[in-house]
Amino acid sequence: MAVLPKGLKAVLTKAPSDIVILSSLRTPITRSYKGGLKDAYPEELLSVVLRATLDKNPNLDPSKIDDVAVGVVLSELGGSKAGRMAMNHVGFPSTTSLYTANRACASSLQAIALVANQIRGEMIDVGIGAGMESMTRNYGSRAIPVDAWPALKESEVQDARDCVMPMGLTSENVAERYGVSREDQDAMAVESHKRAAKARAEGRFGDEIVPVTTRWQEVDKQGNKVGEETTITVTEDDGIRATASAEGLAKLKPAFKPDGRSTAGNSSQVSDGAAATLLMRRSTATELGLSGSIIGKFVSSAVAGCRPDEMGIGPALAIPKALDQLGLTNGDVSRWEINEAFASQALYCVRELGLEKEWAEGKVNPDGGAIALGHPLGATGARMVSTLLHGLGRSGGEIGVVSMCIGTGMGMAGVFVRE
Repeated sequence: MAVLPKGLKAVLTKAPSDIVILSSLRTPITRSYKGGLKDAYPEELLSVVLRATLDKNPNLDPSKIDDVAVGVVLSELGGSKAGRMAMNHVGFPSTTSLYTANRACASSLQAIALVANQIRGEMIDVGIGAGMESMTRNYGSRAIPVDAWPALKESEVQDARDCVMPMGLTSENVAERYGVSREDQDAMAVESHKRAAKARAEGRFGDEIVPVTTRWQEVDKQGNKVGEETTITVTEDDGIRATASAEGLAKLKPAFKPDGRSTAGNSSQVSDGAAATLLMRRSTATELGLSGSIIGKFVSSAVAGCRPDEMGIGPALAIPKALDQLGLTNGDVSRWEINEAFASQALYCVRELGLEKEWAEGKVNPDGGAIALGHPLGATGARMVSTLLHGLGRSGGEIGVVSMCIGTGMGMAGVFVRE
């Protein structure tokens, strides 16, 4: 049975059994319905990052990749058939297997953790943890089941009924219960855009983003086609608003209840994108002559449950659990990526975790978060891992944490080391 390292020294020590990462790539994240990837298919986006993973690691024989796990929330049939087709389409042999995972907003972090634990348990030697989502194509029900067992919708158990509460209302619950003001939410949103705009302008996302060449069809407000379909190449995230201001956000009406505090401006964007992370055992990397390509390692992950009607507090529960099981403290962490599903819950978590100083110093979401970059549900976790590892590489930090809240009342956190 594998035993997790305990304490900072043990976590940083290199061992042959470590689960190392050789690449962590993503597509641009673009606005659903309006952005550059609106006409792309989720499996098309997956194919791009899977092909890029092979290209990034030319000395790795694709036949050595045992399994691919893909986080996805909304795709038809769980995305498994289209995902497998996309994998084979871009050069993976049929001996490489594929499956999908759905833990809502944490799906691709879960996919990475699943592959890591497959390697740790010696079930495979090499694998990819990925994620894909086209919310343009598949967000029709707004992620709420339309054909669920009626007894659940009428359940006497409040927490059962609340599992299908619209996410915006859970955001309002967090704001009301924990005193997160509209002004503070707007301020976090503005800062997210400013940080993301600066990162984009300085080219910080260059090493993690894989350009996507795809079709584009302009449409009018009624959805009617305008002109001919064209081919475009998307190279940048397109939801970032460099000119975002507190004054501008203050003009927006509440999005989820008449007297609410959450708006379209201080909530994450509905987005399209994909991401993929290549993992293997350190001893395998050594045997294959790939040690020089290692950029980091997966250490562990943790999941924690909470009330569905305040699901946004999840990271405040999952992060301490993940750190405690490794004997680490907040002070050991160089960089934090905490998903900004809503400013209400992200700000609550920053405060509850005692990270307000780290936020102010730019150690929490230093390159912006989902409010600016977007939140393609199934791809978000792997996107955040990519941003984390490349960011640590620039700053020279070692330990990083990725965390997000999860619809139906959960939080997940992953701990990584940059090498």
